[in-house]
Amino acid sequence: MQSFIKVENLTKSYGGLKAIEEITLEIRKGEILSLVGDNGAGKSTFVKTLAGAQLPDSGHIEIDGEDVRLDSPKKAGFYGIGCLHQGLGLIDTLNVPENVFLGRELQKKVLGIFPQLDYQRMRTETRDLLNQFSIKLPKLNDAVVNLSGGQRQTIAISRLLLQKVKLVIMDEPMAALGVEEGSKVFNLIEKMRSENVSVLIISHNLEHVLKLSDRIAVMKNGKLIKVLEAQNTSREEVVKLITFGLS
Repeated sequence: MQSFIKVENLTKSYGGLKAIEEITLEIRKGEILSLVGDNGAGKSTFVKTLAGAQLPDSGHIEIDGEDVRLDSPKKAGFYGIGCLHQGLGLIDTLNVPENVFLGRELQKKVLGIFPQLDYQRMRTETRDLLNQFSIKLPKLNDAVVNLSGGQRQTIAISRLLLQKVKLVIMDEPMAALGVEEGSKVFNLIEKMRSENVSVLIISHNLEHVLKLSDRIAVMKNGKLIKVLEAQNTSREEVVKLITFGLS
């Protein structure tokens, strides 16, 4: 697989505490990479540096061969990085297309002069996007408050895909979802991979991690311990690395 992002010697400290230390990692195009480790391992800090929410103290980030400075989420978005937050950021009273296009609403001119929202075009483009990624929702005109947790998460992911993201960062994507709902999100993640969208997942669910991932990056005490090929490892090996690091 071709490389999309390369980070080298990324370090970030808070006072005297090094949250991440000399992280060097590659994220490939169209791969699912899972980031695992105990609480305090540095996973969230590392992801924040990629999402533009936190500048590292040292090290550098390269995207498609270009050294970049991701000093804001907007800048990260410019380079094709989108982050799915656990709160999802949906507006309950708005329907599906209105949430998908939230902040990027399409407009048309009435009588060639007066601007107004182009609801028909937003609906059509939302339906086309959902079809592209094999996403099925009951009614696009329903307020999202009436939808299930998995459906709401799907809408939040769709909003990122509308922005033509190249990397989707997901924090515990299957948390609090039932088996059927989790399976739908699972399938959507695999569909994103088939469309050459990279996915970086933070998860404590090793069953999902082993089943879904191409590679697994293990962190401990702010350091990247090892990157494993998912098909060539086991739950026992991952747990051992999370618990004891390299022995």
